[in-house]
Parts: sequence; C-alpha cells; structure tokens
Amino acid sequence: MSTTAIRSKDATADPRVGQVDMKLEVVTIPVSDLDRAKEFYGRLGWRLDADFSNGSDRAIQFTPPGSPCSIHFGANGAAGSARGLFLVVSDIQAARDDLVSRGIEVSEIFHYAAGPAPFGGRVSGIAPDHLSYGSYATFSDPDGNGWLLQEVTTRFPGRVGGDTTYASAADLSQALRRAEAAHGRHEQRTGQRDANWPDWYAAYMVAEQAGGELPT
Repeated sequence: MSTTAIRSKDATADPRVGQVDMKLEVVTIPVSDLDRAKEFYGRLGWRLDADFSNGSDRAIQFTPPGSPCSIHFGANGAAGSARGLFLVVSDIQAARDDLVSRGIEVSEIFHYAAGPAPFGGRVSGIAPDHLSYGSYATFSDPDGNGWLLQEVTTRFPGRVGGDTTYASAADLSQALRRAEAAHGRHEQRTGQRDANWPDWYAAYMVAEQAGGELPT
C-alpha cells in the first residue's frame, strides 16, 4: 500500500506526466457467434480491417466510418453485455436513415427533457434547436450489445484541442452547411453582404469544434 502511494507521489512530480497522449483505439465487444457478428457489422457499412485465424483462435476488427476507434470481437465476458456504446454523428436523422436502409432496426430519435445530459426522462423527437449532444437513437447487434447514436455539432469547451479536423467529407460538409446558415443570419443582422465570408466561415467552424464562443 505504501509502495503504491510512493509511486503515485513520484509520478505527480515527474514532468512527463500529463504530456503523453493516450488514444482509445480499440474496444472489445463480447459476442457469441463471430460469423454472425461479422455479417451484422459488415451490413452496417463498417470497414473490415482484419479477420485472422490461428487454429481455433480468431481475431476480427471493424472500424465505423470516420472513427479513430475500432472494435474487436471477443469470447470473454457475457455476450451482449456491452451497453452505452456511443457513435457520435453530425446529422442524426441522416445516420438513422442510413442504418434503416441497411435493414437495421433502430429506435425513433429521442431527447431528454432536461438535456443534453440524460435527465428528466425521454422525449420523442430531435432536441429543440438541434441542441448539440441532445439527440439520440439506439440499436443493438444480434447478441444485444447496445449502441447509441448521438448528434454532436458543437463540442463542449476544451473537448477538442489542437488543430481543427473532420473525420470524413460528410462531417466537413455538415460543418460547412451549419456555417453557411449561421453566416446567412449574420448577414441578415448586418443588412449587407459579407465579402469576407471565408474568414467568417473559418472562425465559426474552428470555434464550433473547439466549443468556443461562436461568431455572430
């Protein structure tokens, strides 16, 4: 016990602590049938990264579109016990429609009465004003592992650091559309055309992703 305390104290004094990136890249999902799981996640449109075998051992990896984190299928743990696996999307209606078109059973879109946090009970429909982090839809794989779509358009302050990046062309397109709509309101308020719109768009998109104050 004392050894642990000493190590903790030494680690706090180490100038390297807090400077090492730890990127979540793989999550293991417990399933009962590897081939059935492979078929299901392939039907979602996720990329099959690997399917390796060595005797009776087998490893399968999929990656959702635009995601830096992948999933493995594992035999350890109770199949279907994974819950609350978040898939962040920029347009929840489009994401839900895509899954339905692939034959996936998806819940109706809902939000929480005291959102964006899951407080106050579920309410049917998209969150008022498309509140970021506020709209959800759920689906499960054949084992019952539960996935949650969540619409995120503006990040909480400090949630994203470093350079502004977008995971896919679709995410960038949605960000440009939101900037366009906000810029249109900006021009209405000023009563004149803004010839410097590229800089305005850029400022809006950087602030939106970083969770900063949006230009008006």
